[in-house]
Amino acid sequence: MAEKASDRLLRMLGMITYLDRHAGVPLEQLADQFGVSTHQVVEDIDTLWVTGTPGYWPHDLIDFDAASYDEGVVRLVESRGMTSPLRLGTREAVALIAALRAMRAVLPPGLDAGRTAVLTSALDKLTAATGEAAAAVDVRLAVEGAPVVLAALGEAVVRGLRLRLRYVTAADVTSVRDVDPIRLLTEDQHSYLQAWCHRARDERLFRVDRILAAEVLDTPAATHQVSAHTATFAPDPDDELVTLELASRARWIAEQVPVERVENLPDGDFRVALRVADPAWLRHLLLRVADDVRSVTPARVAADAAQAARTALAAYAELGPFEGLTDARSPLT
Repeated sequence: MAEKASDRLLRMLGMITYLDRHAGVPLEQLADQFGVSTHQVVEDIDTLWVTGTPGYWPHDLIDFDAASYDEGVVRLVESRGMTSPLRLGTREAVALIAALRAMRAVLPPGLDAGRTAVLTSALDKLTAATGEAAAAVDVRLAVEGAPVVLAALGEAVVRGLRLRLRYVTAADVTSVRDVDPIRLLTEDQHSYLQAWCHRARDERLFRVDRILAAEVLDTPAATHQVSAHTATFAPDPDDELVTLELASRARWIAEQVPVERVENLPDGDFRVALRVADPAWLRHLLLRVADDVRSVTPARVAADAAQAARTALAAYAELGPFEGLTDARSPLT
């Protein structure tokens, strides 16, 4: 699966801080610390080595000891201020205060008290340091999901009890399943319940606004070996592999959708390969970027999306004549 640029950036920034606190770290140790391969560590260090502050002369770049590096040990020589305490401007501080207040607003009462205390402490200190500008910040977010569902989820997580969910997928398929809740989280503008699903016998994320009903059972939730964090969508290796060739302006797909590989093409277009568990999700994606689609493999996937488009247009036929919206280059015609 291709890594998001934002995830790699966070890891490389973390590497600089870690190396600043440790005088010489073997490549294998650095790989274990950040959960990546030694090959990825080498690529990250090589990227950092040519990164720096404006000017980009040798003395402006992040630097490592070349002799140690040749021996498989990473030793930071110059961090270019990346490890210095962060100084926020007023606008940056206000933006951070808004984000922290939004986070606090969506936390169910009593949920994850330790992290809530850390968040509140950071918010109080930042608000005091920002002064009058912080008083102008008023953030109100609508929490996804029915209040009774949110209350049940919060209670189950706090008390460690099993849940019975009635859940509807993006393909409009409803199911009932028992889950052992792990935590609530927010990602990609949505709230999710991370839980162990007994029907799937695996860890799953359930979008809160798709949970139609939640019942807290008397059964204690079992302890399972689960990851510290689950991506919003983790494709299975057995899912169908689909290849899309897209125009450059649809490049956001490679950043926001888990893909296995990305290939840049000479004309500025690009090609992505991704695993698809839900055909309805892929059909929706293709219709959304129809004008930017150059080719789809297998072809039946494009035919399915095209049929969905024709069906949708036919439903509006009684409103009067209208011009087709698909690009002549698009395979979805």
